[in-house]
Amino acid sequence: MSLKLDLKIFLFLLLFLITSQFEIYIIIMIFAIIHELGHLVAGLLLKFKVEEIKLTPMGVRLQFKVTNKEYNKKVKKGNWLNVKKAIIALAGPITNIIIFIALILLQNFDLAFTKTYIYQIIIYSNLLIAIFNMIPIYPMDGGRVINEILKITVGYKKAYKATYIISKTVLIILTAISSIVILYLKNIAILFIIMYLWFLELQEIRRYNKRKNIEKMVERIESQNKIS
Repeated sequence: MSLKLDLKIFLFLLLFLITSQFEIYIIIMIFAIIHELGHLVAGLLLKFKVEEIKLTPMGVRLQFKVTNKEYNKKVKKGNWLNVKKAIIALAGPITNIIIFIALILLQNFDLAFTKTYIYQIIIYSNLLIAIFNMIPIYPMDGGRVINEILKITVGYKKAYKATYIISKTVLIILTAISSIVILYLKNIAILFIIMYLWFLELQEIRRYNKRKNIEKMVERIESQNKIS
């Protein structure tokens, strides 16, 4: 198992410090890590082993080791591995939703903590993390869930293309909405979050184009073999 640190996290720390939102960022990071613990627990319950742990500006990212036997059980046009990956992707946002509901229910006990500013930040942080991660942009959790479901329903090749189109479309719409929000709220932190999402999307576009080139090369070789 390897441990990695995304150096862009220091840029985000500096940004939130300058904008006097450092406290909010730390709370979001804490519950983003708890979010990843949801993924971890789900992965371990499904008998996966952790291959890589990476600390990023949006929390911790886990990568599980997949063995060849995971591809053996077919489910329509995909396999059982796709179902497991979808469950693991959902486990993170579900963890934050459970925390959010628990905190809302805590208000019934009329505790002093429920009237504090920190309590409000924690509540909205968990709701924000859950919603943010379920945005259908790959490699966010929402994008991963859609990708795995598409692999099962339409097959791997069509799934990658559909996921690419959905991710890019949603990100363009989100960028347009965020631009309006930034103008009204004057919050530069939103701009950096959108920039980070575009950075992730551009990485996925490069991977998608490489995959397309490999597929074309394989198809060309197969067609040449049929001719010969």
